[in-house]
Amino acid sequence: MQNLFRLIILVAFSTNFAFSQDIHFSQMKYSPLNLNPAMAGAEQNLQAVVNYRNQWSSIVFPFQTIGASFDMRFKEKRSSKGFLAAGLNLFNDQAGDIRMTTTNVSLNLAYHLRLNNLSTLGVAIQGGLGQRGINPENGTWSNQFNGSGFNTNMSSGENFEQMNFSHFDAGAGFVYHYRKNERYMRGNDQFSLTAGIAAFHLNRPSSTFLSGGEDDLAIRYTGFVNADIGISNTSLSLVPAIYYNLQGPHQELLGGTYFRIMVIEGSKITGFIKELALSYGAFYRVGDAFVNKLLIEYSNYSLGISYDINASSLATASKGRGGVEFFLRFVLPNPFGYSSKARIN
Repeated sequence: MQNLFRLIILVAFSTNFAFSQDIHFSQMKYSPLNLNPAMAGAEQNLQAVVNYRNQWSSIVFPFQTIGASFDMRFKEKRSSKGFLAAGLNLFNDQAGDIRMTTTNVSLNLAYHLRLNNLSTLGVAIQGGLGQRGINPENGTWSNQFNGSGFNTNMSSGENFEQMNFSHFDAGAGFVYHYRKNERYMRGNDQFSLTAGIAAFHLNRPSSTFLSGGEDDLAIRYTGFVNADIGISNTSLSLVPAIYYNLQGPHQELLGGTYFRIMVIEGSKITGFIKELALSYGAFYRVGDAFVNKLLIEYSNYSLGISYDINASSLATASKGRGGVEFFLRFVLPNPFGYSSKARIN
């Protein structure tokens, strides 16, 4: 397929650690079901997240991604050795002048086995429906370049068979979760760790718009580790993480840490005073961008903002401006809640 000329330029500036074919968020922890289907119910009883990302507006028509997810655990018996959880994930992505759209809605079903009072091991399957669309009339194509500029009256030379199509999509994942609560009120000596591996597009759905084209969507493999490390008897915590995506010839490696400070300690007995924590995250996407993150956590709510500063050869065209991203999250129970029993929620 002959790509949009501007996207050819964009790819030419990219490094080996290019973006995957799938959508991606820089705040991966807060797009949990795009990271791993087994994140459904892994860390909270209930979680709802809304995401928005806008990138490359300084080079081409902005790429915009909107996402949302909801996951929850099902009620379990006290004697149960594990629990079921389910999640719903959706996103819509619009790319470039040709308004290439990708929409996906998926259901996730997970089972988390209790290894002991502190840890679980979860497995999940994901099934959903994907849709892709394109509007070639607004595009500028390589066949229309006459040596000095583009003549949009010339034929694009593309043989489009369909402008919109749908496909079934399947994935699966495993997640290990460990959590030790603080030993005493305001001790801030808690520790948690979550790690997982997953695979998306296991059925390799076709993603071509062209007649006779062959462009099956490559399987995307993901791996991650993140932690929450309280510094005992202080108001400080470290929240490090590393994420890896591999899809076809494209790979992405993102790592760094949040530095969190507890600004307001909540009242543990009455609950009248709500907790407030502020975090700054310094992350690096290898060969591509520095990612600065700001996180505000208030009781059950979280608001996150990130900005990518391009550090690859693409910075010549982008002037360092990458993508801005926001998310809003609600979780149950209160993540700051103190428990005298070292047991996962």
